[in-house]
Amino acid sequence: MRIVVTNCNTTQEMTEEIVRGARAAAGPGTTVTGLTPAWGPESAEGWLDSYLSAAAVLDTLRTYEEPYDAVVMAGFGEHGREGARELVDVPVVDITEAAAHLACLLGRRYGVVTTLERSCGQIEDSLEAAGVGRNCAAVVGTGLGVLDLDDSDRTTRAFLVAAQRARDAGAEVLVLGCAGMTGLQRVVGEKLGVPVVDGVGAAVKLAESLVSMGLMTSRAGSYAKPLVKRRDWGRPGVGRGAVS
Repeated sequence: MRIVVTNCNTTQEMTEEIVRGARAAAGPGTTVTGLTPAWGPESAEGWLDSYLSAAAVLDTLRTYEEPYDAVVMAGFGEHGREGARELVDVPVVDITEAAAHLACLLGRRYGVVTTLERSCGQIEDSLEAAGVGRNCAAVVGTGLGVLDLDDSDRTTRAFLVAAQRARDAGAEVLVLGCAGMTGLQRVVGEKLGVPVVDGVGAAVKLAESLVSMGLMTSRAGSYAKPLVKRRDWGRPGVGRGAVS
């Protein structure tokens, strides 16, 4: 089985970390390939980054020519999953949905610990769209940017503080709210005394299950194949604004 994992940003080091987590979760016989968009934000933190990231990830999948059996979208709360389901002919599993669905099997209410507070509303909207928002007790930020997560000691400390806030809000299960946090569940799980779900691992296992059961994205309605028409995907240097 071949699973493609798409990073939502252009930082290659983060892709490599995500792939390590995905391979640790994958079963025997599953190969994992990480894809890094050639363009887009270096980290996705906010609405602008998210929409830009979604287009870049879709462009990456559109132009990737090697065969694969499933896609894992490794951007927590980021846009694009619905478009990817229209675009490709294999199951697409978003780490946000995957983590939340598994968390709902482990406790009545879950909490998400993420990076910056500015991402919390976006994650809440993503969970609502996936139909699992009602079980979310809280989405709490650590105050760390995505690119700050390479400092493991600092990340662990910040996660534990934010996790307590989620616990105080009623969370019985915790979810890692960023693909860059992959692996942290092993460090903090015992200290917190509650299950901690990693979205990358959850998405890989769900993708494997869908493929092994022969299940594909429904084409009856919402995820029907895109209409045949001309689509201009943009050219470098054309239409650039002043936002950087």
